[in-house]
Amino acid sequence: MYNVIITGSTGMIGKGVLLACLNSEEIQEVLLINRSSVGMESPKIKELLLQDFTQVHEYSEQLKGYDACFHCMGVSAVGISEDKYHQLTFGVSKSLADTLFELNPDLVFCYVSGTGTDSSEKGRIMWARVKGKTENYILSLGFKKAYMFRPGFVLPEDGIKSKTKLYNTIYVLLTPFYSWIKNSKNVTTTRKIGKAMVHALTKEFSKSLLENKDINKLAE
Repeated sequence: MYNVIITGSTGMIGKGVLLACLNSEEIQEVLLINRSSVGMESPKIKELLLQDFTQVHEYSEQLKGYDACFHCMGVSAVGISEDKYHQLTFGVSKSLADTLFELNPDLVFCYVSGTGTDSSEKGRIMWARVKGKTENYILSLGFKKAYMFRPGFVLPEDGIKSKTKLYNTIYVLLTPFYSWIKNSKNVTTTRKIGKAMVHALTKEFSKSLLENKDINKLAE
């Protein structure tokens, strides 16, 4: 039985990961770290609400004894400066990863970045550089296992909705084609991402950078 931490469970991907954990007999406890409550009740769920994630180290006592962290929290790069995006992406992730590695070095750390992330940290696309820097830092820490999830096109399932209205409109339009789209190896779903993260605890996978087809394979 495993105890896991999830960030960003109020978002589309994080919600899928939370549902997978609640449905898994192998997951005993889920600590949700968010800015606002997820609004769900379960004997498995504990919540830690933070406004400043860079201060997560102040809650060290509540973060001991966990087997995995599924770091699904993220912000859009649209309309914000590189400095701000760097703070909200790399800064927050570094604070979380540093704290958890100090407390639980044998932890499995899964980070959600995105397809197109730039591991060289030198490309033209700002968000891709910052995400690449974040991935590289987490991989360098020395966790027991670390997987960088790079989802591309993701279909929401189980009643989950995106916080972005445009995306929800697109998903509604695509609903009649879901059964066909889901058969593509290059498309994943919120349910598959959740299952893949749970399986990351119990299975060995040869890659640390997981695109959609890798996520789907780990979810099997």
